[in-house]
Amino acid sequence: MSNNSTQSNSRENLFSPEHELFRQTVRRFLEKEVLPFHADWEREGRAPREIWTRAGAAGLLLPDLPAEYGGGGGDFLHFAVLVEEIATALASGVSGFTTHSGVVAPYLLHFGTEEQKHQWLPRLASGEVIAAIAMTEPSAGSDVKAIRTTAAKVPGGYRLKGQKTFITNGWNADRVLVAAKTAPEAGRHGISLLWVDAHAEGFSKGAPLDKLGQKAQDTTELFFDDVFVPAHDRLGEENQAFTYLMRGLIQERLMVAMRCASLLEASLGWTVDYAKERQTFGKALIEHQHLRFQLAEVKTLAYTTRVLVDHCLVEHMKGALGVKAQ
Repeated sequence: MSNNSTQSNSRENLFSPEHELFRQTVRRFLEKEVLPFHADWEREGRAPREIWTRAGAAGLLLPDLPAEYGGGGGDFLHFAVLVEEIATALASGVSGFTTHSGVVAPYLLHFGTEEQKHQWLPRLASGEVIAAIAMTEPSAGSDVKAIRTTAAKVPGGYRLKGQKTFITNGWNADRVLVAAKTAPEAGRHGISLLWVDAHAEGFSKGAPLDKLGQKAQDTTELFFDDVFVPAHDRLGEENQAFTYLMRGLIQERLMVAMRCASLLEASLGWTVDYAKERQTFGKALIEHQHLRFQLAEVKTLAYTTRVLVDHCLVEHMKGALGVKAQ
C-alpha cells in the first residue's frame, strides 16, 4: 500500500501534512482491520457490521462533514484520501464506506432539516447506523426519471411500493435514501427522497448479489411492499429530488474517477513488481523491450488520468465542477 511513483509531484501542493496524517490513519486501519479478513468477506458476500463501528471510532466515516454533526471537520480532500487509500488497497469490502460518507451523508447535510441532521449524521459518523441510497431499478437502470417505485401520500406520510437493485450497503443498511415518484404524472418533476427505515414492515432485502468483482461489498435488491414512511422522514421538498440527485451526481462521478485513478496506479505498481520478479528466457520480464513499451503506455495513461482527476478535484472544491461540458 505504498504511494505509487506514477502520481504527479504537484500532489505535494494539493495535500497538506494534515491530510497525509489522515492518509496514514486510513492505511493503518485497512492493514489491521480489513486486509487480513478481506478474502473471508469476499466468500461471504459482505463485510461484518462491526467493521463500521471500528471505522467510526477511527474517524474514517464522514471525515469531511462538520464536527457539529459528528463529522471529522475536515475538507473534501480528507474524503478524497479515504477513497484513494481504499482503492489502492483494493479493500472493496469497505468501499461501501464511500457511499455512506460521500453520497448519503451529503444529501442529509445539504437537504435535511436541522432535526434530521442532528438525529442521523452523528450516528452515521460513529457507524451505529449504516446508510445506503436506492435509485437504480431493474427496468430503469440508472435513468432516474424512468423509475417506477411510487410513494403515495396518506395521512401522516407515504406508502412506498416498488423495487430497487444493485444497492451498495443494501444488506447491512439500517436506513436507505429512496428515490420514489410522489407525483408519477409529473415525470422527473414528481420525484421525492424518502429516508426509509430498513426495519419497517413491508421492507425486505434480497441476498447479496454474486458479482464479478467487489464481492465483499454487500450489494442487494430491495423490495418495498406498502412500506409506511412518516412525513418527517422525507428529505428536502416534495417532488424536488431530481434536482437534488443531479447536483449529487457531480460528486458521485468524481468519487468514481478518484477510485479509478488510484486503482490504475496501484495495478501498474503491482504489475511492475511482478515483471521484475518473473523470469522468462533467462531474464526478468521487465527486461523485455516490448513489455517495457507497454508498461510505459500504461504509466502515461495513469499519469494523465491522475492530472485530470486532480484538476476536477480542485474545481469541485471551488464549486466550479458542473454537469455540463465546458
